[in-house]
Amino acid sequence: MKRYFSFLLALLTVVQVAQAQNVQKDPQAEKILDAMSKKYQAMNAFKVGFTQTIESPSAKAKESISGDITVSGNKYRLAVAGQEIINNGATIWTIMKKEGEVTISDNDPDEQELTPNQIYSLYKKGYRYVYAGEEKEGGEAVHVIDLTPEDRSNQVFKVRLHISKKDNSLKSWKMFRKNGNRYSYKINKFTPNPPVDANTFVFNRTKYKGLKVVDLR
Repeated sequence: MKRYFSFLLALLTVVQVAQAQNVQKDPQAEKILDAMSKKYQAMNAFKVGFTQTIESPSAKAKESISGDITVSGNKYRLAVAGQEIINNGATIWTIMKKEGEVTISDNDPDEQELTPNQIYSLYKKGYRYVYAGEEKEGGEAVHVIDLTPEDRSNQVFKVRLHISKKDNSLKSWKMFRKNGNRYSYKINKFTPNPPVDANTFVFNRTKYKGLKVVDLR
């Protein structure tokens, strides 16, 4: 389950932002990225139903899993593969029903390699980006934009975004790693401004009776 946690935190971000200066910017790509970013940042919250596909050519393996995530600012609630992860910006609860356990840990953005709420602003620091053309996805025309990290030690050498020409929404993206593995994320359903309140991003123990609580703080 731990590997799912690591992979799925990439749902809305993909890689650690590199600390680099003088990033090369393609004006055409930047205009599209700015429009996409503005669209999502204007929302109080959003919910995404997704499918993640992991491909490993060397192992001749391919695996897909589906789930959903609700995001509001730096808070999120993720459900996938029998696991739930709740982050209220200060504390993270990882709920594993099959194992009968919930772990509690501090949320430290400086120590997190991946966070789930930065995909829409990822390009703004530490990345080159270029317009790579136009394709069709599900019958819809999409812009294709490639992001390349300035930090050459980054194990992800490219992130390819598919952005709707119609409404600037992010339709899918794909991470390319140096070891040959590929991680694809397809958005199946998008709900803008779903109802959220103070309880949405907090672990309610009464709803998870019988689980062992492991506090790692």
